[in-house]
Amino acid sequence: MTDYKFVDLFAGIGGTRAAFSQVNGYEGECVFSCEISEEAQDAYERNWGEPITEHDIRDVDADAVPDHDVLLACWPCPSFSQMGKQDGLEDERGMLFFEIVDILKKKQPKAFLLENVKNLRSVNDGSAFQTVESHLSAAGYQVSDEVLNALDFGLPQHRERLILVGFREDIARAMDSFEIPTQNGNPLDTEEKQRAALAELLEDDPDDRYEASEKIKQDRRESVEDPDAIPEPSVWHENRNGGIKPRPYSSALRASSSWNYILINGERHPTVSEMLRLQGFPKWFKIDDSNRSRARRLTGNTVPVPMIREPAAALLDEI
Repeated sequence: MTDYKFVDLFAGIGGTRAAFSQVNGYEGECVFSCEISEEAQDAYERNWGEPITEHDIRDVDADAVPDHDVLLACWPCPSFSQMGKQDGLEDERGMLFFEIVDILKKKQPKAFLLENVKNLRSVNDGSAFQTVESHLSAAGYQVSDEVLNALDFGLPQHRERLILVGFREDIARAMDSFEIPTQNGNPLDTEEKQRAALAELLEDDPDDRYEASEKIKQDRRESVEDPDAIPEPSVWHENRNGGIKPRPYSSALRASSSWNYILINGERHPTVSEMLRLQGFPKWFKIDDSNRSRARRLTGNTVPVPMIREPAAALLDEI
């Protein structure tokens, strides 16, 4: 029995879908999916066993999208990210948000869950976020938003994302006040917990191809005080100014960056499997590791599954 139908827009490899699929007591049916990246399409179709419905959301006729209960969308973030130009909704990718609004207006699902970077709240002095909220409200939805961190959901990765949950007005009127959960039952709120979670997901004997060069390893050791005193496991993060900071958790995985911006114990790159685990994907989910650049793009562009699962559960309980 299908409890709800959903559409998966800007689907990537299906991180949001994975989160919803893990909510106990509910069974969802994906009736429409959209993803423009061919490499993400391939990973999505291999793991979910069904083809992507449409590639470019700009080619989607909103009226032709099947009826659904929940709309999921993690629209492109470079327009709002601190790592990008921060052109906001005036950028071509930022404007894709309005494709979501068009579908919401015409199909009127019961609820939606959207995801983007934390910086969406502040880019262009907050005007972009005000526009997002006003358009979602005008489409007929009551909206809640919260910045969540993967560390608060049991993942040893400092990854902050803005989550927006909206309910159609007739449903919102029948609800008590809604709050987006800000942690699950396993927040990594101490260094001990963070290091233990990191140790649990690291591979015991990774392939030699993940080793950094001897020069990089030496540079890292010379960049910190007393490198031999740094507890293991740790992730050594290089910031944009070249500073090195060892931590008991990973910084946010990125789709593109220096190859060496994070190194396990200052010595090697995370494996493809480890990057998936840092995002909380189940062990059955696979990405071909023959091309590490592709794997970094795919894992860096997805969402932390446990971080989405809690808002997903709260949303489904309401509808």
